[in-house]
Amino acid sequence: MTREQYQNRLEDLRADVLYMSELVGNRLSRALDALSQKDEAMAREVTDGDDVINRQYLELEGECVNLIARQQPVAGDLRFITASFKILTDLERIGDLATNLAAYALEADREIFSDVDTQQIGAATLAMLDAAMEAYEAGDVDLCWAVARRDDEVDEMCESASDAVVRGLITSGELIEGEIETKLPEVRRLLLTVRDLERVGDHAVNVAARTLYMVESNDELLE
Repeated sequence: MTREQYQNRLEDLRADVLYMSELVGNRLSRALDALSQKDEAMAREVTDGDDVINRQYLELEGECVNLIARQQPVAGDLRFITASFKILTDLERIGDLATNLAAYALEADREIFSDVDTQQIGAATLAMLDAAMEAYEAGDVDLCWAVARRDDEVDEMCESASDAVVRGLITSGELIEGEIETKLPEVRRLLLTVRDLERVGDHAVNVAARTLYMVESNDELLE
């Protein structure tokens, strides 16, 4: 393989990672819409499409392994390939979380705790993912740090949402024991929704962390 062909394969890898991020972001957005609208058809579209993400992930994982094994990259190229490999893993896991959210939409039969705005949290995590992938595409270090700072805000939103659910259960004097039992599945769904959205934010930070290391060999954001 010539040097030009090798560089073209690296650029193709970058483009493929970005394309996978678009697929995952779209799935996450559709899952959030399904939750908001209680749209069963949309939710099933998301859950049924998980295989597409998994196939894309395995194909690109194989490409990363081949580039490392056959071309023996060094320095910046090696950091780029390994960062891309790790970012693909985070994207695949975000896809799994989108599937979870869509499944919650299928299970939900009513909305409680209307003051808990999961859509706001979801929009924030989507923005984090978009910013993290923009940082990866452009090698933007400042944007990597901005994603990490935004995660603190999302964590606070998730903590406040979970606290609101717990307080609502504790302070509601109108619920008799039977009513509590009927509401528990929806409470669990809401808490799981908040938890999974928080994890999406964590994966977006992982993308930013890998990008920061790729560009500057800076591991400050790596956990």
